[in-house]
Amino acid sequence: MNPESVPIVPILELRKATKKYAGVPAIEEVDFALLPGEVHAIVGENGAGKSTLTKVMAGVVALSSGEMRVEGRIVRPQTPNEARELGIAMVFQETSLVPTMTVAQNLFLGQELFFNRLRGIYIAAQQFMQSLQFDVDPTAQVSLLGAAKKQMVEIARAVLHKARVIIFDEPTASLTPEEKKYFFDLIANLKARGVSVIFISHALEEALQVSDRITILRDGRHVVTDDTVKFDRARIVQAMVGRDLSQTLYGQRKTQVRPQGRRVLSVQNLRMAAMVKNNSLSVFAGQITGVFGLVGSGRTETFKVVAGVIKRDFMHGGEVFLNGRPVRYYVPAAAVRDGIAYVTEDRKIEGFFETKSIADNIYLGLLAKLRGQRTLVSRAEAGEVGESWIKRLKIRAINRDVRAIELSGGNQQKVVIAKSLIQEPELIIFDEPTRGVDVGAISEIHELINRLADEGKAVVVISSYLPEIMALSDRILVQRMGKVVEEYSATEASEEKIMYAAIH
Repeated sequence: MNPESVPIVPILELRKATKKYAGVPAIEEVDFALLPGEVHAIVGENGAGKSTLTKVMAGVVALSSGEMRVEGRIVRPQTPNEARELGIAMVFQETSLVPTMTVAQNLFLGQELFFNRLRGIYIAAQQFMQSLQFDVDPTAQVSLLGAAKKQMVEIARAVLHKARVIIFDEPTASLTPEEKKYFFDLIANLKARGVSVIFISHALEEALQVSDRITILRDGRHVVTDDTVKFDRARIVQAMVGRDLSQTLYGQRKTQVRPQGRRVLSVQNLRMAAMVKNNSLSVFAGQITGVFGLVGSGRTETFKVVAGVIKRDFMHGGEVFLNGRPVRYYVPAAAVRDGIAYVTEDRKIEGFFETKSIADNIYLGLLAKLRGQRTLVSRAEAGEVGESWIKRLKIRAINRDVRAIELSGGNQQKVVIAKSLIQEPELIIFDEPTRGVDVGAISEIHELINRLADEGKAVVVISSYLPEIMALSDRILVQRMGKVVEEYSATEASEEKIMYAAIH
């Protein structure tokens, strides 16, 4: 027999995989095959079933029906430990590290008997992290690490455990461009060693760049699997959402901008520790003001001061004027009552209460606005409010009582936005509004942001993604080293101009 005609046995395979929650399928009769030594991207809108599918493989959830096979053998992992024994490891969006332990202790958790002293663990961890080109101190406590370095430790732990299959769920969401390069090099190294990689990402360019094959899911069902070379962005988007978004998502360059309304916000010589240095800017009603800057430029910190999330320097901290009136907020509640809403970039930590329902989360936004005016909480009103906003923002969920943590990333983001908009703010600050959100939800969030500006609201969009800044903004502020260094009208801006100002 010709060796080339011998079929390759998938290292991991799902057949007619179905998982139901309360009778509603999250995935339904999905077929999936991962070949030895391949990088396989799984893409789809939020709620398409990507995370459920990979959690089945990782032993986090069990199938309602269908089967899973490893090298042709039927398996039923019930826990992540059982999956790891089968050679399957998953690096989650939300890290599963022990925060009170050091990096080295997390890496070698359960393997301490192989080392005589703690120093031995630190030396081994240092050498291993260097081999991966990850700049992380092995003696650092995990709780003190930033999101990017926690992600590196998660990745390193999966590699260290010699998994034959590694599943990455949004691995680059919190990495810098330089760290992403190292990560993509790491994937290439894993592939060269014969490790199979499953890669979930909302960044379609990344999927096209690193994968050998791509599988697309929609509404919990398998749409298509094909070689990556047969895909382009337009084909992926069409398969993901069932409609063409090429004109609405990061669409054509703006030929006209909204006129400036009255000055709603004025910031003068703002200072906050080392992050914000003599920063001055203005925001106008009826316009979208885009704010771009590289990591460390002080974009987020500036507007967190405006919204009362953090405090500016007590002495010589500058001034903030809202509708011409000087304001200094020590807590966000005071800013909320004055009509300022800040939609955080870190929705999981700062944006919502994980164990509360959609309706309760949104209702709590209203109570924050009415603080001191309400003594009783109305369950009926909470339900009505939740139902109304679920419809307005097209939040996809089984019902309004679903816990926020059970929603997909895009729907969680819509809950955070609803929680702010119910406060009827005059100034709305969106910080990375579409981070970790799929293309369908991005389009809907962009439409919402544009609608708010059309209604006369003063809107700020902070984003590190230049196409998003270009697509949304009427005027663009570029920040560098703690202050605004350049301002452009959207009609005169270009990505080259903006990036040059952000770097030089």
